[in-house]
Amino acid sequence: MNTALVTGGAGFIGSHVVDALLMRGMNVVVMDDLSTGSKENILNKDVVFVEGDIRDGQKVEHVFRVNRPAVVFHLAAQISVSQSVKDPSYDADVNILGTLNLLRSAVANDTGKFIFSSSGGVMYGEDPGEYPTSEKEPEVPFSPYGVAKLSAERYLYSFNKEHGLKYTALRYANVYGPRQNPYGEAGVVAIFSEKMLKKEGITINGDGKYIRDYVYVEDVANANMLAMDNGENGIYNIGTGIGTDVNELFEKLKKINVYQQDANYGPPRPGDLRKSILNSDKAKKGLNWRPQYTLEEGLIQTHDYFVSKLGF
Repeated sequence: MNTALVTGGAGFIGSHVVDALLMRGMNVVVMDDLSTGSKENILNKDVVFVEGDIRDGQKVEHVFRVNRPAVVFHLAAQISVSQSVKDPSYDADVNILGTLNLLRSAVANDTGKFIFSSSGGVMYGEDPGEYPTSEKEPEVPFSPYGVAKLSAERYLYSFNKEHGLKYTALRYANVYGPRQNPYGEAGVVAIFSEKMLKKEGITINGDGKYIRDYVYVEDVANANMLAMDNGENGIYNIGTGIGTDVNELFEKLKKINVYQQDANYGPPRPGDLRKSILNSDKAKKGLNWRPQYTLEEGLIQTHDYFVSKLGF
């Protein structure tokens, strides 16, 4: 039975990848420093859990040498765009140097494939030539977080050419769903869902007309599964191609959660793109991937999760 290593496997997206791998009968090893993830997200006792930081090269090498993973799903990351602006050195330490530790150990231990979680939301800048935006558009990230994600993609290409390491990079749109942290900056669906269930007030940043492509987490996990056998040495957008602004999202969630209050409006968040929608035609052809959940279906699933979590 093949072994998969999932970095960040105790986190939001990573834990769904772990579940999908277990459903396919694979041995799973999770490496996570628990800075944002939680052991509660790892539901299966058969998962081998290693608490560790990907910046620790010796620890990374030990995990590879002991477990000899056939495939690596690299989801561990510094995920805050604003934090990357405040401390770009830390962001680069985790998202570039940490990735390099994994790539070196993957080569040294004959890993068959490296699947990297990148970001489509920050990759194409403020004014791409088309919406939805395809991979043909130039990469122009301006946050240190986006620059680090692009740098990691370039290292994947380098390690393939120099060492023959096969890879697939997946550029996600705005991922949402169960287990998302409602206290971070990235999870607007989780933030709104929890506040609505608690009947708390909600503040929308700016005018609420910031448009995003919301993709359900199980669809993202499925893209990772398909990347094991498809999309060799390719980069793929993973999104729905449908844009929804924050005001629309608020109204959809308001209806699902039977929430009575109106939103408050605060100052815009520095660095936020006005619009990001991904064209995933390349993933449909190269990975045979298509989103299976509509936004409404995914929001209902997310609502049900938070109802259970909060004990309503």
